[in-house]
Amino acid sequence: MRRPAVGFDRRFAQCAAIIAWLVVAPGAAAAQPAGDDATAMRRLTEEQYRNAVADIFGPDIQVAGRMDPLVRLPHGLQTSAVSAISVSPAGFEQYTQMARAIAGQVVDDAHRATLVGCRPAAEDRADDACARAFLERVGRLLFRRPLEPAELERQVGAAREGARLSGSFYTGLALSLETMLVSPHFLFDIDVTEPDPERPGELRLDAYSKAARLSFFLWDTTPDALLLEAAARGDLHTAEGLARQVDRMVASPRLEASVRTFFFDMLGFERIEDLAKDAVLYPQFVRDVKADMPEQTLRTIVELLVRENRDYRELFTSRTTFMTRALAQVYALPVRPGRHAWVRYELPEDSRRAGLLTQMSFLAAFSHDGRSSPTLRGQALRELLLCQPVPDPPANVDFSLLEDTDNTELRTARDRLKVHRENPVCAGCHRITDPIGLTLENFDGVGAYRTTENGAAIDVSGTLDGTEVSGPVELAAAVSRHPAAPRCLARRVSEYALRRPLANDDLVWAAEMASRFAAEEYRVPALFAAVATSGAFFE
Repeated sequence: MRRPAVGFDRRFAQCAAIIAWLVVAPGAAAAQPAGDDATAMRRLTEEQYRNAVADIFGPDIQVAGRMDPLVRLPHGLQTSAVSAISVSPAGFEQYTQMARAIAGQVVDDAHRATLVGCRPAAEDRADDACARAFLERVGRLLFRRPLEPAELERQVGAAREGARLSGSFYTGLALSLETMLVSPHFLFDIDVTEPDPERPGELRLDAYSKAARLSFFLWDTTPDALLLEAAARGDLHTAEGLARQVDRMVASPRLEASVRTFFFDMLGFERIEDLAKDAVLYPQFVRDVKADMPEQTLRTIVELLVRENRDYRELFTSRTTFMTRALAQVYALPVRPGRHAWVRYELPEDSRRAGLLTQMSFLAAFSHDGRSSPTLRGQALRELLLCQPVPDPPANVDFSLLEDTDNTELRTARDRLKVHRENPVCAGCHRITDPIGLTLENFDGVGAYRTTENGAAIDVSGTLDGTEVSGPVELAAAVSRHPAAPRCLARRVSEYALRRPLANDDLVWAAEMASRFAAEEYRVPALFAAVATSGAFFE
């Protein structure tokens, strides 16, 4: 008869909290952050947390719940917010609940044989030897370094005390595991320094901190066994050893996960989750379409830039993409795969679409609920893809004309925006954004193609920094040739690697990475490798 899974009822909740305090609090002082600034301690993102749990315990272990959301910094990446290490009381409670659920699954009947790795002498009492073997092995993976002897003994003691109070070895083991899952050493990437033998009087990151930094950057997850072994041997302190590991990691399919996370962040896709459209105007904007929009772009990015290792600039002009049945209806394409199936699709050379800027993830995300927005699209292109910040609009600006799409005298967005471009208060910003965004007006508020608005023909002429363009395909070509586009990507990847906003001292390094990117013919895996092997990455 199958026994029920180990549970955590009210009798043991207080016990778990007490043991967590006893175990985690002393251990938190074991690692000394490098320097005094907040960048020495970075909170794992929700994706990194989930990836780490899956890599350590397997994909069968479910992670329920959500973490405190990251707040996007002005003109930067959302990932950079992990350097602000505060966790709300509700956020810590969520960590505790997730840890309890994960630990319970690890030791339940379905998983204990494979995940615990040993059997206790008796299930109704403590077994220090079995607990020590499990906690030492798992602790090395969770903390991304070997446990100190005192840390390990505290964890074994927690398992022993939990078993005594509960009358179950596995409940005690789960309680000890739970404390590790809420430890700062798991929830945060903490820089630990040591004296640098090559530079007397200077400090360097220790090998395990380097391993963690590499893995979270290149794989968006915790270090694997090979990387931890390289750290233990000291290989990451040598140029040759570091290069071997970076080459291995960049060649791994796991690089795709980090590239996806990076572009999701860079393109501001978190805004799609809250995206809403007027159902009367856009009845085709259904749930499946909204869910598939960012995935289409991310699949295209991985296919072109990682698997096929193409020039980054082709992302703006390529006719290669991916389609689902739901997306094909909006794109008006003859694609009919299964409802949730994805198929690679090659747009014809005479297609009105080319590359990232003509995909729904960009067009719909940077539009209003009931109309397109040349201003939002132009601003997004400048800020996200060219790293050119656009000033905020004045607080007292009047948007009524822009919102009045029924005005018979101002039937198109170009007509309505002309009023703002002629207003000295508004002209400064609109002259930066609108000449770009107006070239995309063939696409409505969800990205469907059109040639008229309110019965009037749409004029899609515009300019990009002195280059005259007409329509989305010409704009895509102009962006692909713009020197700021690859420089911006190198800067964003540098920020993503450091997981903090770039300081003035970092700008020379970011420019160097842009030069390396150009020398490597704008290949994204090569850019990631260049960043990971640069000295500044570990400063």
